[in-house]
Amino acid sequence: MVQSMTGYAAASAESPRGTLALELRSVNARFLDVQLRVAEELRSLEPLLRELIAARIARGKVDCRFFLNAETAARPAQLNAGALERLRALGAAAKQAFPEAEPLRVADVLHWPGVVAEAPADEARMRAAAESLGRRVLDELVAARRREGEKLGGAVAAQVAKMRERLASIAPLLPQAIAAYREKLAERLREAIGSADDERIRAEIALFAAKVDVDEELTRLRGHLDEAERSLKSGGPAGKRLDFLAQELNREANTLAAKAASQPIAGAALELKLLVEQMREQVQNIE
Repeated sequence: MVQSMTGYAAASAESPRGTLALELRSVNARFLDVQLRVAEELRSLEPLLRELIAARIARGKVDCRFFLNAETAARPAQLNAGALERLRALGAAAKQAFPEAEPLRVADVLHWPGVVAEAPADEARMRAAAESLGRRVLDELVAARRREGEKLGGAVAAQVAKMRERLASIAPLLPQAIAAYREKLAERLREAIGSADDERIRAEIALFAAKVDVDEELTRLRGHLDEAERSLKSGGPAGKRLDFLAQELNREANTLAAKAASQPIAGAALELKLLVEQMREQVQNIE
């Protein structure tokens, strides 16, 4: 099944430092382009996120927001004995310099930098929590891209089927166009020289038939449509291949329109070009 490059997913999880929150958005792009906005305290986990995303997504622009709500963390704290001793010495020196100064309050002591020492976070548990969250959000993102890809694949398959119908309608029109040209040419010869020269008519008809022969274009068009169907069925990253096939279909449709021997053939070629353009618009969003 083909995948879309458009999707969104978000989730949160508890960690030793607080609540981790991860949000992923993806849109179409020529290649894989990962844009990370990571909280400063989580910078060490940035390579892990990049690896997880690259392993699951082949193409598209992915915006990633990864942040931490540390207020939810219940981390034990303790007093730093060394910092307390340094503060006590500073307080004593200040008391000697300013005998009338008020003594330090407990609140002042606790707010002094370095006095309250928080317990070190468990880096292994932190990494495990981030990896688990990353895999869960990526699962949701990939599922969303697959659902969208299923719709896109169905739309492209329907357009391919309509193109086949147009091709099937063109083939029977060519003999009719040549017969009409024969009658028109014979009429002109009769008006010009008073009779219809069979030999000259045959030569002109042969030249006209060679100019308007579209068998080669029809064969290539059918081949490109066959390849498009195979790409849709095989799934995986098929967007670039389908985009290339759309370009080739458009080129052959232009040649077909240029060789149109009658108005019905020209109309069918124009409808074919419109369907190819619609297909190109759809495949731009396929991974």
